[in-house]
Amino acid sequence: MAELLSKANLFSYFNQDQHNKSSISVFPKSCAGSCSMKLRSQALRLSSPLTSDFHGHGVVFQENKAIPKRGSSSKFSISTGLRIGKAQRWWEKGLQPNMREVASAQDLVESLWHAGDKLVVVDFFSPGCGGCKALHPKICQLAEMNPDVQFLQVNYEEHKSMCYSLNVHVLPFFRFYRGAHGRLCSFSCTNATIKKFKDALAKHTPDRCGLGPTKGLEEKELLALAANKDLSFNYTPKPQPMPAPAVEEVGLAEVPPPHSILNLPLPLPSTLKSTQEIEDKTLVSAGR
Repeated sequence: MAELLSKANLFSYFNQDQHNKSSISVFPKSCAGSCSMKLRSQALRLSSPLTSDFHGHGVVFQENKAIPKRGSSSKFSISTGLRIGKAQRWWEKGLQPNMREVASAQDLVESLWHAGDKLVVVDFFSPGCGGCKALHPKICQLAEMNPDVQFLQVNYEEHKSMCYSLNVHVLPFFRFYRGAHGRLCSFSCTNATIKKFKDALAKHTPDRCGLGPTKGLEEKELLALAANKDLSFNYTPKPQPMPAPAVEEVGLAEVPPPHSILNLPLPLPSTLKSTQEIEDKTLVSAGR
């Protein structure tokens, strides 16, 4: 009786397996119709409830999906081929070839010295300044329209000590320099007063030939930067020329000019008489 029930269970198992399309066959697809009887007999013996260790539950061979293990070197990854670069900050957008940011006080001083007779505009800004951010695109446009003008940017947040030595206390702030003339002008303007910047640019843009070496920062500004302990800037003051000794002028003795042919003293103004009075007295004397 037990043998009969076992055969019935085996028949029902294979019958359900043939009609269930979602099940996976115990035989590989590549060997359909050509597999050995030995493999079939082993599969039947494993699925038999009498010889199986699973107590009546059939064995189903699942297809290997080659799921990688955690930590394995063959981890599944998606390569998009796209690189996400560093996001540009607002003062780095739209920069022209004649615009760059100053790295230190030494860099600022040397940039002004090496500019020669070229017009240099120093732009003091701060990343948290709303007026600086709104004005930046227009400054970039003006820099593009004036390629012969050098624009130097000074970040106030990174160079607070230097800005303090240069007496920069309001932002945005601009200073114009050129060759031997040194500082031409300095002012603060916003997006609403951009005309002030345009007027200064139009006034000082024409080429000028300065006589003498490039001046750059003023002497007192250089001394202030050198005295600032927060800055690594060294400056040797220029030797001042000694004043020439005063020379006493030795003049000739004053000789009073001759007052008349007879060298007589001139009469006082109160004693002078008119020509008419002199003529009247002359006629009276002649009548006598």
